[in-house]
Amino acid sequence: MEDVGHTLQTLATKVQHTAYRNRGVYLAMRAYLQQREGNYVEALGSLREAEAVLKQDHPTNFSRQALVTYGNYAWIYYHLANFETVELYLGRIHEICQSLSSPEPYSAHIPEIHAQKGWSLLAAGSQNGEEAKMCFQTALQGDKSNKDFQAGLVLSLFAAWTCSQKADHWKEAKRLVEIYHRRRPLNDEVKVHLASLLEKTDWQRTKRLAEEAVRSSLDPEVLRNAAKVCQQRAPSRAIDILQQAIALAPGYYLLHHDLGVCYANQLQEAAAPEEREETLTAAIESFKRAVEMDPRGLISRLALARMYSERAPLHAQEIFHNLVKELPSFSKRGQRVICLHWGDFLLHWKGLRREAAEVYRAGLALPGGGHKEWQQLRRKLEAVDMMCEEDSERDSEREH
Repeated sequence: MEDVGHTLQTLATKVQHTAYRNRGVYLAMRAYLQQREGNYVEALGSLREAEAVLKQDHPTNFSRQALVTYGNYAWIYYHLANFETVELYLGRIHEICQSLSSPEPYSAHIPEIHAQKGWSLLAAGSQNGEEAKMCFQTALQGDKSNKDFQAGLVLSLFAAWTCSQKADHWKEAKRLVEIYHRRRPLNDEVKVHLASLLEKTDWQRTKRLAEEAVRSSLDPEVLRNAAKVCQQRAPSRAIDILQQAIALAPGYYLLHHDLGVCYANQLQEAAAPEEREETLTAAIESFKRAVEMDPRGLISRLALARMYSERAPLHAQEIFHNLVKELPSFSKRGQRVICLHWGDFLLHWKGLRREAAEVYRAGLALPGGGHKEWQQLRRKLEAVDMMCEEDSERDSEREH
């Protein structure tokens, strides 16, 4: 989770709109991110909220649900050197573990803990879908009828497919999402996920499911996912849905980013110069708002640089220079993505083949992370090296 600001924004949306009894998990996760940033007072406030929510959502098994939260309390007070309070929370954890007959004094292997880990993994991104699935499967072994655990399994299967796009993941996700939708037909989140799974095989049903969710949901994330479903086949409708979502949550930067993506896609189809200029302006403004709301976000900054490349290359160059300065602060995959886009800019907009090759080569030399980007960098480097060889041969022929 390199972009804490992104995760905090998505958590805020989840806390407000979740259909499951997992608000306490999201608040505890917010506390973890806040303490990681050194904001201990805010982190303690989030834990107090988490504790109150757990009492409200889980009145009959609060102590089992509170184990992780108490552990977070102890960790933060340890950082604050308040060792007396650390002992207080460790004592509470020990009492709960004893009551559960746990062989370990400060941990217990209970379904609630596995489910909380699963929800946290999903909140951190769809790339964690496979691991989250295993957490919910383990939780369900201890409590087969728990509806929240069942929902978590369904959502983790969808996340695993979203990340991998593998056929077997699609089949498994579609089967369980269909079953869950029949049981909970009013769950708009699952409805939109089913629409996404059916997009390539049943567009009419996809459209119907997405429109039903848009009519009934006030969750900006549900609307954002509905817009994604419409993005390729009905781009104008996707823009309308995103504007509806922005009216509900104007500060949620991902909505502005996705709106920019829609305009960028329309740019490829725009024929008339006036239409193209208007669409480019709309894309730039959307990405600018996304960056203003999440200044550390990598994807929106790269998208803004791509749009600026066409109209104001110096602005694009400034964005890339800043990203290169910040390169060590990004994950290895993030660094590769920056090298990929910076090399493309140098090659296509500046005509600097050798400089682009150096950037591609630097991206390939980075250890670990981002196999897809590694493959793209290798192909681009091979192509540029071939161009450079041809240039050298032509220069040599001129000399002779």
